[in-house]
Amino acid sequence: MRLLAVMTGRKPREITLRILQRRQSGGFVEDLLETALARTQLIPEDRHLCQQLVYGIVRWEATLDWLIARKAARAPSKPLLQNILRLGLFQIFWLQRIPPHAAVNETVELARQVGCGSQTGFTNALLRNYLREFDATVSLLAGLKAAEPYLGYSHPQWLVARWQGRWGPDRTAQLMEWNNTPATPFARVNTLRTEPGRLLPQWREEGVSYDVFLRDWLPENLVFSFKSHPPLNRLESFRQGLFYVQDPSTLLAPLELAPQPGEAVLDLCAAPGGKLTFLAALMGNQGELAAHDLALQRLKLVEENCARLGVTCARPVSPAFFQEDSPAPFDRILIDAPCSNTGVLRRRVDLRWRIRPEEIQRLSRRQLDLLRQASACLKPGGVLVYSTCSLEPEENGRVVKEFLAESPEFKLERERELLPFKDRVDGAYAARLTRKNMDDG
Repeated sequence: MRLLAVMTGRKPREITLRILQRRQSGGFVEDLLETALARTQLIPEDRHLCQQLVYGIVRWEATLDWLIARKAARAPSKPLLQNILRLGLFQIFWLQRIPPHAAVNETVELARQVGCGSQTGFTNALLRNYLREFDATVSLLAGLKAAEPYLGYSHPQWLVARWQGRWGPDRTAQLMEWNNTPATPFARVNTLRTEPGRLLPQWREEGVSYDVFLRDWLPENLVFSFKSHPPLNRLESFRQGLFYVQDPSTLLAPLELAPQPGEAVLDLCAAPGGKLTFLAALMGNQGELAAHDLALQRLKLVEENCARLGVTCARPVSPAFFQEDSPAPFDRILIDAPCSNTGVLRRRVDLRWRIRPEEIQRLSRRQLDLLRQASACLKPGGVLVYSTCSLEPEENGRVVKEFLAESPEFKLERERELLPFKDRVDGAYAARLTRKNMDDG
């Protein structure tokens, strides 16, 4: 099949179709896109178009399939044809930069090129039918958001029902709208290597356009939102490790932990290292910062980020750390627990189609186990912060509540949940716990 040929020089639509096909085998679309673009010679505009197509089609998959089902007597038997139709419809209704008639012609030609020649008539008829009904379909899609939100906003029905039960239809709609919007890139100033007064002029020289980003949990001049920028790997400021790209919500937990220079700190589940390198900056690179992760390969990412950002106080610890007889106690522990990631669906675009209700219950049990294990390594008087990027109560407050019920030597100082529709950042949860001193009674 011609689609499987070497991709160098391929048009964005062809690359998009290949990625969508490979996604059927289970790969995460973000990884597939990164790999595909690394093998191409696309100009920046076509690279951006490819990303728009891939992420947009995956986000709007349920709505696109609903549109296809309205005009097809039966669902296409080939996943390849389904993806071709999704590609055409997405360009017609979601991408204003592509003239609709051009989108139809390109899609039909692509179908012919990749071995669906016998279906070009069907493809052409379905897409042109929607062209004739464009305005009516736009109105239909708007009404679908109110009538059947899970289809109108392209989210799993069970997840929409869960959120509506907590926040009601309006805020749930706001959350789904957020998840369907491309994520804003944010940069944290790496104070181990620079300070804002030096970095910002360098950004301007490098062609970076930015805004200051302020929230009540953030220090001033720490986080900036990028409005536009050249590719990161072409920025000398990035190569020099002067900043780290991460959403502001990820800084809540390290700031709640508030490690001090000279302390012994454990970062559980540390990869890829965004929170860990910020902890090192808060510690002024003084003390002992242990980086733990169950996957050795992921610890290599931590080491690479530490090297670029100038972190010298961190050391990796074995995945078998908790099997040691008596690990040395820590002053502070951060548990950034594996979770359902429902607070970051904006960035993890195909995760909405992978998560299952039973997964939340399984994860909550794992999260409680991590709390139990890590708490045994905390010194009396020490601080432990439990955090997730989940919006689900079973993974957040309920885990902490169950832990406290069985661990009277701990107390909850405070907890906070960041919600995309309220805080305009990724969803996150952080709870700050302290272990009582021996003489506290």
